[in-house]
Amino acid sequence: MFNSIKAYIKNKLRSKGLYVEKSTSKEAVASLIKSLYPVKTDKELIRLGPDHDGGYLVPDDLKNIKACFSPGVGRMSNFEVSCLEYGMQLFLADKSVDGPGAEHKELNFLKKYVGPINNEDYTTLDDWVRTSIGTHDEDLMLQMDIEGYEYVTILNTSEQLLKQFRVIIIEFHNLHKLWNKEFFLTTSLVFQKLLQNHYCVHIHPNNISSPYVQHGIAIPSVAEFTFIRKDRGDAKGFRNDFPHVLDKDNTPNTPVVLPEMWYKRD
Repeated sequence: MFNSIKAYIKNKLRSKGLYVEKSTSKEAVASLIKSLYPVKTDKELIRLGPDHDGGYLVPDDLKNIKACFSPGVGRMSNFEVSCLEYGMQLFLADKSVDGPGAEHKELNFLKKYVGPINNEDYTTLDDWVRTSIGTHDEDLMLQMDIEGYEYVTILNTSEQLLKQFRVIIIEFHNLHKLWNKEFFLTTSLVFQKLLQNHYCVHIHPNNISSPYVQHGIAIPSVAEFTFIRKDRGDAKGFRNDFPHVLDKDNTPNTPVVLPEMWYKRD
């Protein structure tokens, strides 16, 4: 009888365009957040790019990085131009625009989306890197802002290539959906994959919206995560300097700081 009633209610909701989703437990969400506590290393954080959206905090460990790959092109490319000062080659990709936000002959642009497949519209990260610089094993940097496609892109990227990235900066979207069990499982795998060989060293919430609060847990909808490869320095405890002195708001909206549950306090 109970199952019949449940099925009836689900069908009624579906007829109105509403769907029942399995929810992630509070304990699972809290455990994932704890695994991402930013750590201290012997590399100080510096800011690359503008003092607003498009600028990121990165470890001061950029010398001898061969190239920066930056999928997702915004209105400006100040971050990428800043990388040129460190002698990096710069590769940008985005199907939705006709070129980078800054005119510079050293910015190599590919008019494709970066994602999980190779076709006329998309390229995988592995294929893009291979066709751009070959199969060399020099250190690279990744700065990714691809509006939600970061999850399938990272899952589809080889561990060998991820290990080549000395520094990784990714803007993760839709994090408030961690309460959806299917989204949580995918996101958890992405972060586990990144944390196999990299430390999380900084998190900056994008103030495009306020954090979503459920079960007493505040989750930024969009946040920028910075990682450094573990062989570049030992973890020396956890960071608790949030917001960092170099953090800047992404938009003119009300400022948003990283919720206390996202880092280890003293």
